[in-house]
Amino acid sequence: MTGANVNDGKRLDEVLGAIMVKREAPLLRRSKHLCADAGYCSADNLGTIKTHGYIPHVVDRRKEADAKRRDPKKKARRWVVEVCHSWFNRFRKLLVRYEKLERSFVAFNHLAAAIIAFCKVPLDVNIIYG
Repeated sequence: MTGANVNDGKRLDEVLGAIMVKREAPLLRRSKHLCADAGYCSADNLGTIKTHGYIPHVVDRRKEADAKRRDPKKKARRWVVEVCHSWFNRFRKLLVRYEKLERSFVAFNHLAAAIIAFCKVPLDVNIIYG
């Protein structure tokens, strides 16, 4: 573990080395892609990503915004994890952890996930707010 003030790129080799996905051997070998934010765009990090057999996709928001300006039909992509964290951060009880018991905290996470899923389903009537 590292402190919050340590750059994530310093532990990239350990994180990529610890990933173990057990599955049947595929008939056709496909490329592995790794999407990351601008914090991983250094030459060392890109080399580490390539060493582990991944194709790096590292784009910062400025370049993404420039590409969007050039082609207005093209939407800027946001990383799925960041959007998910944003949705969960709207629940103050999860953002500032008040719960002492782990099971209570996990239960509130499940409840928040259910509310988020219900909000994403297009309905004529809003079930949560009436």
